[in-house]
Parts: sequence; structure tokens; C-alpha cells
Amino acid sequence: MEKTWKPVVAGILEIVSGAVGLIAVLGLIIAIIVTSGATYIPGTEYVPIFVPSLLTVITVLLAIFSVLSLAGGIYALQRKLWGLALAGSVAAIFASIPLLGGLPVGITATILMALSKSEFE
Repeated sequence: MEKTWKPVVAGILEIVSGAVGLIAVLGLIIAIIVTSGATYIPGTEYVPIFVPSLLTVITVLLAIFSVLSLAGGIYALQRKLWGLALAGSVAAIFASIPLLGGLPVGITATILMALSKSEFE
């Protein structure tokens, strides 16, 4: 089994994608608080009632994808559990959406992870 750079680069891309996703989750939590009327900011009383609920669903999904991407990146760096590392790279596609132009980051991680299956235990 020859060790190459592919799983290392894929793992780093997954970790970066997951971290960006978690930062976006923090921003979405602030947006939920503001739009739910918990703060007394003028103009927020005109926000439709479904907006905080929609933001909550998006936040939960993004948090799940981000955590899965982080876990997959860690396992990719260790070259263990190829299935979880691949699932993390696929989740990185969705976790990197808040990053401008981040979609290629997740796609690149997925391609590199798929090519490096033979390097995992």
C-alpha cells in the first residue's frame, strides 16, 4: 500500500469546509434570533412567521453536514474508515456552500477521496 498525498489533501479540504460551515451556522443562529423577534430591532416585526422556522431547518442541516465533514476529514488524515471519510467529503460539498465558490472544494475532496480508497485500512 503506497501512501500518497490524496487523502491528506482531501482531509484538509473537508476540515476547511466543515469549519466554514460551522462559522456559517453561527451567523444563521444570529439571523434566527434577529428574525424571531427576540430582539427589539425596528422592522423585524414585519418578518413573515415562516422565516425563523426555515432558517432553523437550514441551520440544522448545515450543522449536520459540517460536523460530518469535520469527522470525515479527521478520518481521512488518519487513513481509517474510508466509508466515513467519503461520506464526509460528500457532506463537504454541502457544507462548503456558504463559502463563495466553495462547491469545487467539496467536489475536489470527493474525487480525491474516491481515488485513494486503496490507502485506507
